Amino acid sequence: MTRPTVTLKKPPHIERVRHVLTRRTLTVSAIEYVTPAMLRITLGGEDLAGFTSLSPDDHVKILLPSVTNEEERRDYTPRRYDVQTGSLVIDFALHDAGPATHWAANAKVGDELQIGGPRGSAIISADVKRWLLIGDETALPAIGRRIEEAAADEVITSLVAITGPQERQVFETKATLNALWTYRPLAAGNDAAALLDLLKTIQIEPNTFVWIAAEAAVTRALRAEVERRGLPQGWLKAAGYWVKGKADSHETFA
Repeated sequence: MTRPTVTLKKPPHIERVRHVLTRRTLTVSAIEYVTPAMLRITLGGEDLAGFTSLSPDDHVKILLPSVTNEEERRDYTPRRYDVQTGSLVIDFALHDAGPATHWAANAKVGDELQIGGPRGSAIISADVKRWLLIGDETALPAIGRRIEEAAADEVITSLVAITGPQERQVFETKATLNALWTYRPLAAGNDAAALLDLLKTIQIEPNTFVWIAAEAAVTRALRAEVERRGLPQGWLKAAGYWVKGKADSHETFA
């Protein structure tokens, strides 16, 4: 039996939009645990006026004072922004002892937090209808937002490495979703084996946009596997959201 011929599309256009870089002081309005190690904090306040986030993998800077009086800055994904209610949701993976994680773990309703950005958005053209999203805990906010904002005619496969079944998340989406999970300890966060083994069970259909974000060494290994399969140029976006042993470090590969 022969497979039907598939028409290959041109690579999707990625529009890069710059935003006015603004520092905002926001107030914590709600706190909840999505999973035992994923803390969701809702922020609000008059300073949210004019806030813009056009892509699921945008980043804001969390701005925190340090013991040396130098400002600590950490990148986080706007998990959800509701202009009607004036609320911004940020998910914190409680996976380290960094300043942003420490702040989130100790936050209370009424506390203030300063943020900056997003500096810009990379908007992937709307004619992409098939996605393969791969990442770890740090990528889950962007993956979850992409899934929840997807249209009914989109098909999404997500591959996510977490520490165990208790860290699985449930997403509400109009899209057709195949959410796959693999488990490994946090100490193995820079080991690509778990995600590579899962990726090797997946057939990448034509006209699939592949998005990868994890520890930098893991992202490199996953990117190499995807490219080895002959993914056409322009159908991949990959980033190292963190680098083992380095604070506030990231790498962009495509």
